[in-house]
Amino acid sequence: MVKDLFNRPIKDLRISVTDRCNFRCPYCMPAEIYGERYKFLPKDQVLSFEQIERIANVFAELGVSKIRLTGGEPLLRQDLDLLVKKLIQIPGIEDLALTTNGYLLYRYAEKLHEAGLKRITISIDTIDEDLFKEMSGVNAELSTVLEGLDLVERLGFNPIKINTVVQKGKNDKKLLDLAEYIKSKGHILRFIEYMDVGNLNGWDKSQVVPSAAIVKMLDKKFGITPLEKQYINEVANRWKYNDGSAEIGFISSVSDPFCGNCSRIRLSTDGKLYTCLFSDLGFDIKSTLDSDDDKLLKDKIMQIWGNRSDQYSQIRFDTKKKKPTKKIEMYAIGG
Repeated sequence: MVKDLFNRPIKDLRISVTDRCNFRCPYCMPAEIYGERYKFLPKDQVLSFEQIERIANVFAELGVSKIRLTGGEPLLRQDLDLLVKKLIQIPGIEDLALTTNGYLLYRYAEKLHEAGLKRITISIDTIDEDLFKEMSGVNAELSTVLEGLDLVERLGFNPIKINTVVQKGKNDKKLLDLAEYIKSKGHILRFIEYMDVGNLNGWDKSQVVPSAAIVKMLDKKFGITPLEKQYINEVANRWKYNDGSAEIGFISSVSDPFCGNCSRIRLSTDGKLYTCLFSDLGFDIKSTLDSDDDKLLKDKIMQIWGNRSDQYSQIRFDTKKKKPTKKIEMYAIGG
């Protein structure tokens, strides 16, 4: 098993299957920057399913057991179910999941389920209809996402997780309504601290709502109890409602960094590896695919991970300020 300079193994691979998205969430792809004239990657620069499968096979040989498909919005990638079928058969891959904004689930969920996908995470920042339109950046209908949620429930996806990015002054006053709705369905709701991903979302630490404040709010309203981590590399701090109805998670990159146990690597749509969500440098491996020798690809990946020393969130926390680096935009590597 290959380890980085801080003795962290590589266990999780996040694959961005497209850089395109049908939302323009201000904390990820603000509409004033990613408007109609913005040029996304041309098709000839996007990794094919065969290339992705080959890369994933090598990662599995190096110890990766979990793969998550992301975007942009992954459901915009045509025939995604065909990729699911390929990845789910790779020896050593024990867990395949998808993160989506849910807007196209009504169209593709059944195909994905038939292909073997069992786990799904849907990003829902609020269940207030007007606020949802604002936070999606495209006047999207909340009902379409909730219909998709109902469909994946009926199909038997399990577990279903809901991701919520919490931004002070935006959706922080509506969190209890969301929590009550997701709790009634028995799904896992995960609150994510607003992070300084990329360079264009206007991040300011004053807009961060610390997870501890949300814990206090939920405990007062419902009563919640902390749970043990399921594995050492788990990024979310887990809690449960005292009535046993559901679980809650907190991803606290700003107030409680988890760099010390990070085992994630990210593959961008155009074939670059990023060893941290906040990386400013991607390592091209697409060119390595020109050779039929997978040993070259494996050696390249081992070298990249072996030289890894990322701990951005910990440095930000220790210095109490945003680290001034240029970073890859989140939509390009899927968060």
